Amino acid sequence: MSHEHAHPVSPGAGATGYVRYMRTDVLLSLQRSADEWVHPDELLFQATHQAHELFLKAASHSLARAVTQMDGHRPMAAQLLVDRATLTLRLLTDQLQLLRTISPADFHTIRTALGHGSGVESPGWQEFRLRARTANTAFLSLLDTAAIDLRQLYQGDPTVPLYRLAEALVSLDESVSRWRADHYALAVRLLGHNARGTQQTPVEALARPVSHRFFPRLWALRALLTATPPRVESGEGDL
Repeated sequence: MSHEHAHPVSPGAGATGYVRYMRTDVLLSLQRSADEWVHPDELLFQATHQAHELFLKAASHSLARAVTQMDGHRPMAAQLLVDRATLTLRLLTDQLQLLRTISPADFHTIRTALGHGSGVESPGWQEFRLRARTANTAFLSLLDTAAIDLRQLYQGDPTVPLYRLAEALVSLDESVSRWRADHYALAVRLLGHNARGTQQTPVEALARPVSHRFFPRLWALRALLTATPPRVESGEGDL
């Protein structure tokens, strides 16, 4: 990481340091202008998706840093970064609620501007998927280095850093599933059941990935523990 530009930003266009540093002149020019809109709600639609791309970029960066920490055998530092990515995904899920304020009829008008574009083409989402898969590989490698299997980890001390990291990854998976589920629900709300998207993909196809997991071994471990419950000594009672 370069520190060449660590001094306060001052050169360039913009009335204030904030404007120059945040590059708001560029940022706020990236939306279609009012004379290009097919509907006034197009600004909300475009801004929400652009914000999604920015936050997915931030979440991917957090996961990339988490992988670096895992590679360096620093599970506590990795956990903090995974937690940040999880919070970012939760924020994106909340942002989707904004699009529920667009009526189905108005949404169909906005779709004409989108053409054949689709959310599955999102570069931010593609990068996030890559980073999540890399994080899974890094975590499993960390387990191997520690010479401990998942069952040992989960039957041991729940305060150890490696266990806390594992649970953080589970929470990340949950946040992705909630985001996908809300995305599907939004699509059905706007398009209806059995409808097709801009690329003629059935809306129901959005429901299939909801159960996908980036960290499958952490979920399989839960099924294993359920299938082989611990013995309860006589007199301790049953749950």
